[in-house]
Amino acid sequence: MYFIAAIIAFGVLILIHELGHFTMAKLNGVVVEEFAIGMGPKLFSIKGKQTQYSIRILPFGGYVKMLGDQEKSDDPGAFNNKSPLQRLSIVIAGPVMNLILAIVLYSVIGSLGGFHLPIVDKTVPSSPAEAAGIKSGDQLISINGSRILTWEDFAVGVGLAKDKPINLTVKQEGTLKKYTLQSIVDKETKTRIVGVYPTAVTSPTILQSIGYGFRETISMIKQVFISFKILFTGGASINDVGGPVTIIKITRQAAIAGLIPLLTIVAFLSSQLGILNLVPFPALDGSYVLVCLYEIVTGKAVDENKVSFINTIGFTILMAFMVLIIIKDIVLPVNF
Repeated sequence: MYFIAAIIAFGVLILIHELGHFTMAKLNGVVVEEFAIGMGPKLFSIKGKQTQYSIRILPFGGYVKMLGDQEKSDDPGAFNNKSPLQRLSIVIAGPVMNLILAIVLYSVIGSLGGFHLPIVDKTVPSSPAEAAGIKSGDQLISINGSRILTWEDFAVGVGLAKDKPINLTVKQEGTLKKYTLQSIVDKETKTRIVGVYPTAVTSPTILQSIGYGFRETISMIKQVFISFKILFTGGASINDVGGPVTIIKITRQAAIAGLIPLLTIVAFLSSQLGILNLVPFPALDGSYVLVCLYEIVTGKAVDENKVSFINTIGFTILMAFMVLIIIKDIVLPVNF
């Protein structure tokens, strides 16, 4: 049952993403030939007035096939005959929908379970924080130059610093103060800490929950870029990269743990899916966004045959990478 819940949760992310593309395509008068959830052979399909709606066997993706999105068409309802601004709105709608979903889910999570603010509730006796002079009520502003919006931002910053000195800026009684302190390893959790407890909001208002939803989503977006930096600077290996199999396993574990853990992992994945799709790599939404922006700024049309060829290469690379990651997931599975 929990495995099915994980598949459904993963499917919702894809559905929301593709629904964004589909809705904006319809609003812009584009003919949508197929709306597919999943990849590979069709399990079943329903033919609408203009669009075929299908569920495919592999729950690892989806697509909206529009007239004129791969080959030129003279039909006024073709994607290629729409203005750059119209095409941009269609392409960007998928990632935007994922980011909106993340905000909504984090808002619900905050409303149901409360959340922590990056404000010091108390310090641990004899801890680095107490020794430095950090006090109850101090607002954590930045860590090693990175803005702190959520408690998670602070915790991640402490972890990334490892055994190096931490430059922390706090607002203490209305005045900005800077501290340099050294983290220590917690004996129980084996994670790095400086010895501060966050302020808990246990019964947030609707506006507080929505604010938390926005802040948490922004924080998750920041984590994407931090992850890229770690990956490309050699701080992570291929064993740290998880594919669809790993994602579904983790989602299943979250479902077993309860509603809030499940919503948390779905919100996290939705924010990641939204921002990663905006990366300007061929075949991703980000590459189409780049093309549309170029045409809007320069007023010049890009050769669609060249774009299609480049995207085909990009798609092939992505699929090859996906296959390797899935093999890695199976050969080196995540243990629970």
